[in-house]
Amino acid sequence: MKYDRKVAQELKPASLMVLSQVATAAVNVLYKLAINDGMNIMVLTSYRHIFGAAFSLSLALLIERKRPKLTWRVLFMAFFSGLFGGTLAQNLYFIGLAWVSATFATSLYNLVPLVTFIFSVLFGLEKLSLRTTSGRVKVLGPIIGIVGSMVLTFYRGTEIKIWTFHTTLLHKNQKGHLGSSNLDSGRRWVGVLCGLGSVVSFSSWLIIQTKMNKEYPSHFSSSALMSLMGAIQATVFALCVEKDWSQWRLGWSIRLLTAAFSGIVVSGVVVIVTAWCVGVKGPLYASVFNPLSLVIVAFFAPLLLEENLYLGSVIGAVLIVCGLYMVLWGKSKEIKTSSEKTKHLEASSGVQITNNC
Repeated sequence: MKYDRKVAQELKPASLMVLSQVATAAVNVLYKLAINDGMNIMVLTSYRHIFGAAFSLSLALLIERKRPKLTWRVLFMAFFSGLFGGTLAQNLYFIGLAWVSATFATSLYNLVPLVTFIFSVLFGLEKLSLRTTSGRVKVLGPIIGIVGSMVLTFYRGTEIKIWTFHTTLLHKNQKGHLGSSNLDSGRRWVGVLCGLGSVVSFSSWLIIQTKMNKEYPSHFSSSALMSLMGAIQATVFALCVEKDWSQWRLGWSIRLLTAAFSGIVVSGVVVIVTAWCVGVKGPLYASVFNPLSLVIVAFFAPLLLEENLYLGSVIGAVLIVCGLYMVLWGKSKEIKTSSEKTKHLEASSGVQITNNC
């Protein structure tokens, strides 16, 4: 019984992160449909944060009756968590999704663990040990990942045909918003840059979240603060950009479904799960599961969204994932070596005490 509980506890972070990636992949498809319906990305992101803030605040008030003291420092970190993990990251990401493709945006997001590793080294959360094999592999991983992102961006190659059921969910009634299908190359490159900016922004959030977990160790309340800040920021930004009030009408349509699902499930549940996972396993572990959403989106986008899959996308994605798991292998090797050294030191100190007695 105890063994079963231990296994369940060990599998809990991984299981929750897998479910999070499934939800994230579903949001990619829903966003593409809402954008195709003519909805503005900034307005959609604003509604997403409003739904997410309402959900996470309700959870925090119900579950966490006792919480740490709220300080100006915590509010300051919550503001930047909302900015980098919410408003900025999501607006940039979904511009990349709309102006390039869902497969591209998801593939590029696999750079998050590699960029997170670089930031972790810069901020002293990870150490480089170039004298060891694991340390050299950890450095080589991000380099391969960056090469993969360049292949993904600059090389298309031949088109890969995936069987289709002719069940495309897109329609042709575009209204000239960011989701237009006839995009010039200039917009495509802006989409690429926005995708890269989103990766850097989200990686920054993982680092900030690590600091916030130490300062304010209440996962529901900290996620609620982040969602609230993100909702305020995203709404102000959307109001400045979008002057057409018809864009703010949701109705009983794909717009309402996308806003509610992305807000409650992803900005609510997934953010809470990720924040908890960062606190338990660290920022690098939390970013490891991103390739799963790539596989799901790469499979369903050609089937449902009429997106073309190219050889360059596959090669680039494989290189990015290889780079990611090289970093993970190096990290796990270092943890194993460190635990073995600790056990050896404890055993040595135990022998020394016995001899002294």
